Amino acid sequence: MSDTEELAGAGGAEAAAAPPPVVDEPPAGHRGGLVLALGALGVVFGDIGTSPLYALQTVFSIDHNDVQPTPSDVLGVVSMVFWSIAVIVSVKYVALIMRADNEGEGGILALVALLRDKLGDARRLAAATVLGILGAALFYGDSVITPAISVMSAMEGLVVVDQGLARLVLPVSVVILTVLFVVQRWGTTAVSKAFAPVMAAWFVVLAVLGVPQIVQHPQVLRALSPTYAVGFALGRPLVAFIALGAVVLTITGAEALYADMGHFGPRAIRRSWYLVVFPALVLNYFGQGAMILRDPSTTANPFFRLAPAWATLPLVVLATLATVIASQAVISGAYSVSRQAVRLGLFPRLAVRQTSKEEGGQIYVPAVNWILFLGVLVLIAVFRSSGRLATAYGLAVTGTLFLTSLLYLLLAKRIWHWALWKVVAYGVVIGGLELAFFGANLLKIVSGGWLPLLIAGIVVTLMTTWRKGARTLNEQRTRLEGPLDEFVAMVREKGIDRVPGFAVFPHPNKTTTPLALRSHVTFNRVLHEHVAIVQILNENVPHIRHVDRVVVDDLGYGDDGIVHVCVRVGFNDSQDIPRGLALAIGRSPELDVDIEDARYFLSVLTVHATGAPGMTRWRERLFVWMAHNAANRTEVFHLPPERTVVMGVNLDL
Repeated sequence: MSDTEELAGAGGAEAAAAPPPVVDEPPAGHRGGLVLALGALGVVFGDIGTSPLYALQTVFSIDHNDVQPTPSDVLGVVSMVFWSIAVIVSVKYVALIMRADNEGEGGILALVALLRDKLGDARRLAAATVLGILGAALFYGDSVITPAISVMSAMEGLVVVDQGLARLVLPVSVVILTVLFVVQRWGTTAVSKAFAPVMAAWFVVLAVLGVPQIVQHPQVLRALSPTYAVGFALGRPLVAFIALGAVVLTITGAEALYADMGHFGPRAIRRSWYLVVFPALVLNYFGQGAMILRDPSTTANPFFRLAPAWATLPLVVLATLATVIASQAVISGAYSVSRQAVRLGLFPRLAVRQTSKEEGGQIYVPAVNWILFLGVLVLIAVFRSSGRLATAYGLAVTGTLFLTSLLYLLLAKRIWHWALWKVVAYGVVIGGLELAFFGANLLKIVSGGWLPLLIAGIVVTLMTTWRKGARTLNEQRTRLEGPLDEFVAMVREKGIDRVPGFAVFPHPNKTTTPLALRSHVTFNRVLHEHVAIVQILNENVPHIRHVDRVVVDDLGYGDDGIVHVCVRVGFNDSQDIPRGLALAIGRSPELDVDIEDARYFLSVLTVHATGAPGMTRWRERLFVWMAHNAANRTEVFHLPPERTVVMGVNLDL
């Protein structure tokens, strides 16, 4: 591993010390709040907002041909759709789960992080971590499938206009996806500014298309009563159960909504959902239901049949743009989940680029971006149509929904001390509905549901391998480093020669000895007169004032010329060690030096797979490969290459 020593921590510089304190979402002005709410339309709701294109069509398709366009079936299905959205999205995610944020971040791993900090029971903590790993792995499956199916379904919509365009679906899909993933480097803010107006227009069109049908056939509003959904389920249980596998398409994107919370904050997301997205979706689904009641033949393509003939082509163009944007929700969510996985020690350190000066969650993760892009291209090449991919859609979503609920209930009961009746009520109403969704989608495993399971299996393998290998390596590294006080005592006893100069050793804590410091003394048999051990501590605020950024502690080794410097940085501050260290110059006698004379020594462990007991040989090799591809700390810390020395030891895993 060429550039890291914090393997078992939470990913190097981002979690070099204990987790920073949770801070409340900063209050936003009215104008700023509206801007964020509009931006959320362009990033967060793309996936769930485009479900009306295919959800009801899928329910009445040949795969669910026992669902008939009769009043009882139509009202039952529409009632299922309404209450699924209301219970799972409005109540569970927007009203409840979004309260469980970890330093402003959302997603299933945010729940794991909260439980890790609060739970004292090792067994419950281990169970929570396993559930989080499974849920995050399933979310990655959804993150690969959604862009592929969204863009292909959009391009296939062009065939409605001209059958001759069918041959262009795949190549145009690849071009659009390439552009989408390339523009991610400019950040969520830039992307949302481009996408938000389109999605705002999309939700207005959804409502406008649905209202005339509802006005003409107001009897569809009876589906607002849950009795129609219950009656459908009790009267035709098998048919209703199979139909759930398609109804779940109306709530795909709910987990991405939670995972994207760090990009815009809960206030903006709630405002957009309750004022724009939820009403527009309800009006459109009820409009489709009203139209089917009037003309059963419209089940073949109820969404586009809502529009008058003259508006079909413009609607196809707008739908194409909207479904492309739908991919953004899971892409942004994957960035957030990946950073949280790093902090939890489930992934190696990743290069994370902050793309906003105001919102800490707005990030770009290059490695994740291009891995998702490669996976999406493979899916397009293998499945070649959205219809074939549709069989795989839903299992990853419903699995993540259920696992998120389990973790949330554990948090609510053990940490928030919910009353038992609240836990039971949540479990019966929300958990029961999610179990039904999950069971209905299990029927799809053979026909395509294996795909998200395969992707999840790969991610679980990577996470568990890194977690186990990092824990093993950390134990060995700690033994190699040894306590800092013993090292200082050895320097005194052996009378190590001190040479002029200022040596800086980046290190994640103040208790053990940096390997580079130990190697420097062992092999060179000298030590600089002035030594600084520098720790980067990330705080979840935009900016740390210069006067508050540096904390100096001589650890009792002032007479030995050794001092510890903690550099606190906000998410908009650079992790620039030379710049942070410059603020500490002169704050103690040990730091009465010229920063331009500083020499930086990075600790390195070069890991080798030896087949030793504890890990299988293939897992060792996988771990070593992941370690070698971790982000380079020299670049992360902005160390000058001409004054940076890399030192360390070889270690057999």
